[in-house]
Amino acid sequence: APAQYNLGNRYRKGEGVPQNHKTALKWYRLAAEQGNADAQNNLGVMYDKGEGVPQDDKTAVKWYTLAAEQGDADAQGALGLLYGMGQGVPEDFIYAHMWFSISALNGNTNGRRSREIIEKLMIAAQIRIAEELAQKCARNQFKDC
Repeated sequence: APAQYNLGNRYRKGEGVPQNHKTALKWYRLAAEQGNADAQNNLGVMYDKGEGVPQDDKTAVKWYTLAAEQGDADAQGALGLLYGMGQGVPEDFIYAHMWFSISALNGNTNGRRSREIIEKLMIAAQIRIAEELAQKCARNQFKDC
């Protein structure tokens, strides 16, 4: 899977080969299906942005979730954004806050900043629930969040 992921990166970025998002997608998918979290996150990004595929929020959520469950802080932050905007999932500030908190816990500084922004749109009870969900999710090693 690491070699397939690396090929996906080369084709996505055009490093040493002509840039080709469809070919990148093929290599990322092969790596992602073997459980490579980086490839899963990059597939999420490609579907989120419509790189080489039609833009599809629901498919982006699928790939981001698989990566997030493996502790990928970028995917966790991306899920926070999607929940915050209601793209591919119902808008839910509690789950957005939860994913931003988890992302921050895993070292993503954008997760911390995003959590602070969304807190301004929430009431104290919602923030408490989000914090409890984040703690439970972390205890469960990011599964079933």
